[in-house]
Amino acid sequence: IRLSLVGSEMCIRDSCYPAPAAVRIIGHFVSKKRVMQLVRGLHNLRPQHRGCVATIGNFDGVHRGHQAILARLRERAAELGVPSCVVLFEPQPREYFDPEGAPARLSRLRDKLALLAAEGVDRVLCLTFNPRLRELSAAEFVQRALIDGLGVLHLEVGDDFRFGCDRAGDFAFLAEAAQREGFSVEAAKTVEIDGQRVSSTRVRAALASGDFAGAERMLGRPFRIVGRVLHGQKLGRQLNAPTANVQLKRKRVPLIGVYLVSVEIDGQPWPGVANIGVRPSVAGDGSAHLEVHLLDFAGDLYGRRLTVAFHHKLRDEQRFASLEALKTAIAADIAAARDHWQRQPLMKSPT
Repeated sequence: IRLSLVGSEMCIRDSCYPAPAAVRIIGHFVSKKRVMQLVRGLHNLRPQHRGCVATIGNFDGVHRGHQAILARLRERAAELGVPSCVVLFEPQPREYFDPEGAPARLSRLRDKLALLAAEGVDRVLCLTFNPRLRELSAAEFVQRALIDGLGVLHLEVGDDFRFGCDRAGDFAFLAEAAQREGFSVEAAKTVEIDGQRVSSTRVRAALASGDFAGAERMLGRPFRIVGRVLHGQKLGRQLNAPTANVQLKRKRVPLIGVYLVSVEIDGQPWPGVANIGVRPSVAGDGSAHLEVHLLDFAGDLYGRRLTVAFHHKLRDEQRFASLEALKTAIAADIAAARDHWQRQPLMKSPT
């Protein structure tokens, strides 16, 4: 993935997700290849951004339900010969209205953009969800964002989509506006797995219950967290278990506990075990940390962006009475991970 900042836009070159170590801002982007543009705010829309097919939503996790919407978006874009555009909100509306009670994100904005690029999206319009946007009526949002801003030719949304001040706008409202303004609107088809609708809420529930196979079916890939390796307290070395301290940049996380994980390093998947949580046995700041121990790995990972894939839950996070007790538990976790990965070795990812 390659990011380019051009004025107020950012472009993401096509690549296979994940490739976080290759992400960099390069100033200018000149290429005949297709790029994904990120436009921040309605005020940064220009005449060349008008004329597209669009969809609107959080797209948290970019699961198979989202992927079906994006596939239909690509089809309509190809039919009409215009770019596809995803409209996102940052922060997500529930995070704005209920900062403490909003659910943990499945993917941060950076990771979401990489996933959308991998799905062939041409452009993302990211709108800051603030008092000004929150107070826009449904009619004002349609006029300012969809008609004046994007000049939409076709809109793809869920039949339960709500928008505008007090969520007054719905699919019927959009259908009326479409007929009046000359664009088309289509309700996305629900995607079901195991007889239930695929949603970000269901993915979070699967992760919370340790159902990683179910989460993978709904996501279309293992659940992953991406972050840069930072210097930590170096406590793992004292516990005979050196770890990579992976930066989370999240207010809350969808997982807490000890897990079997894998990390791809220089094209090779590496087995490991990870703790994600507040580390109750160690004095800290009370925020969540992700610490990954890679089996038999020797090398310097500081500063690198790692993609950590979660496969199985070993146990809940626990508070131990002493560092010696914690050391014993960590040794048992590593032994369990080693036994698992010896019985089920990782396969090299296809290039």
